[in-house]
Amino acid sequence: MRRVILSSLAVLVGLAVGAPAPASANETDAGLQVQKIIDSFIDKETEFAKARESYTYRQSVKILEYTNSGSVRGRWEMVQDVLFGGQGKRIERVVFAPPSSLKNLILTPSDMEDLRSVQPFVMTRANSDEYRIDYLGEQLVDEIDTYMFSVKPKKLIKGKRYFEGQIWVDQLGLQIVKTYGKGVGVLGKNKDEQFPRFETYRDQIDGTYWFPVYTRADDTLQFRSGPQKIRMIIKYDNYKKFEGTSVITFGDVLEGNEESEANQP
Repeated sequence: MRRVILSSLAVLVGLAVGAPAPASANETDAGLQVQKIIDSFIDKETEFAKARESYTYRQSVKILEYTNSGSVRGRWEMVQDVLFGGQGKRIERVVFAPPSSLKNLILTPSDMEDLRSVQPFVMTRANSDEYRIDYLGEQLVDEIDTYMFSVKPKKLIKGKRYFEGQIWVDQLGLQIVKTYGKGVGVLGKNKDEQFPRFETYRDQIDGTYWFPVYTRADDTLQFRSGPQKIRMIIKYDNYKKFEGTSVITFGDVLEGNEESEANQP
């Protein structure tokens, strides 16, 4: 976002993927165990990413901008249906997008890319080599036993957005069930862009894979022109598996009763 200037493996904490091998045999064995867990959950996430291509869903986004006294000054909303064509091409159909009333913020292309790929972050074989993964320990998340990892891009490449933060992996299913972090990337010279820290939660939709269902951010962005408190809520729902093989295209924006339904909380 850009500011409008005018107004039980605990002994392995800190062990990094690709780091030099530990000195002791016990630590070496534990390091191999962690690497096996990482390889397994990346494989599972890769399966999930492929399976997700056959699901359609609705993504609802709301961003609120606050005054210094804590009242809502402006908002930006968008509801869109997300689908995939026969070649896996992402297709987005906006069904509700009222005029923005944000006063101090402008959403940038980086913000829009984060909505697509960073907030619902998936770690796959296609992107895992771009990240450094550090094991942090075990943690209980909503009654789920998880492994916790730190994830950070090894290198920032201009024009790409990355996730930086922590992920929690279900110990049984070896899938990400929660992420916490922010979007990062190479910013243009003299650009004052800031990005909120967020939490994304997943849930089992089909009994096999864990899909993103809810993202929230409650943060104060520190612009050079001054701080700006924001809140962001993203909901992913109405997951449906598409069994066909033909490419899906869309016509006009929904009207009438269908648009009214899109506005329901």
